[in-house]
Amino acid sequence: MAGHSKWANIKRQKARVDAKKGKTFTQLSRAIIVAARQGLPDPAGNFQLRTAIEKAKAAGIPNENIERAIAKGAGTYGSEESQYEEIRYEGYGPGGVAILIEALTDNRNRTAADLRAALSKRGGNLGETGCVSWMFSQKGVVRLEGELAEDDLLEASLTGGADSYDLLAPEEGGGAEVFAAAENLETLSQSLKEAGFKVAENERRWIPENTLEVNDPEQAQTLVKLIETLEALDDVQAVTANFELSEALISQYPALT
Repeated sequence: MAGHSKWANIKRQKARVDAKKGKTFTQLSRAIIVAARQGLPDPAGNFQLRTAIEKAKAAGIPNENIERAIAKGAGTYGSEESQYEEIRYEGYGPGGVAILIEALTDNRNRTAADLRAALSKRGGNLGETGCVSWMFSQKGVVRLEGELAEDDLLEASLTGGADSYDLLAPEEGGGAEVFAAAENLETLSQSLKEAGFKVAENERRWIPENTLEVNDPEQAQTLVKLIETLEALDDVQAVTANFELSEALISQYPALT
C-alpha cells in the first residue's frame, strides 16, 4: 500500500507549499466562514467546519476570532459581511508546469488580477477553466503524527477505506499521510482516530496524475518562489502543481527553500 519514496515526500512539500507556511489569519478565518455557511454552524455536525477550526487553532488563532468567523458564516454577526465563494483557478508555470489554485474570494476580478500578476511575474500565465484540472484528481488526505507501527497503519487504513499511504521520514516530522477518495475523508479520519492514531490534519487535496521532471536549478527556484507567492495571497487557500525535482537536484533542496 505504501511504496512512495522519500523524494515523493520532498516533492510534495515543494510542489505544494505546506499549508501552515503561508497561511494567514485572514485565509483560515475565511475557510471557517464558508464552512459555517455551507453547513451547520456547529462543528460537531459539520466535518468541514470542524476541520477548518482545527487548522485555525493549530495556527494560533484565538478562540474569539474563531467564534466570530463561525457567527459570520451563520449570519448572526452582522448584515454587511462579504459573501465569499469558492473558485478554482487554473494556469501554467515556467516550462508548462500545470498549476491549480483554490481560492475563497468576495471579488473575482481582484483575485484573477492578483493571480495573473503573480504568474506572469515568474514566467507563468492564468488559463481557462478546465485547461489543467484534467491532469489532477482530488483525494482526501489524513496526516498522522508521532511514531506508528506500519502493520497497524495498514490495517486501520484498509478498515477506513484508504487507497494508499506515505510514511514520512523523521526529518519531515515523522508520522504518515493516508489517502482516500475525497468523499471518504471523514470516515477515514474517524477510523484512524478509533484505531488510536493521532490525527494532525484532514484536507482535500488535488494530486497530479503525472509529473514533469525539472532538471534546471533556475527553473526549480522560479517554480518554488511562484508557488510560495501564490500561497501568500489572502484569497488563495491552496496551490497544487505537477512538477518534481530531478534526482540531480535533490541534494540542492535546502538551497531552494
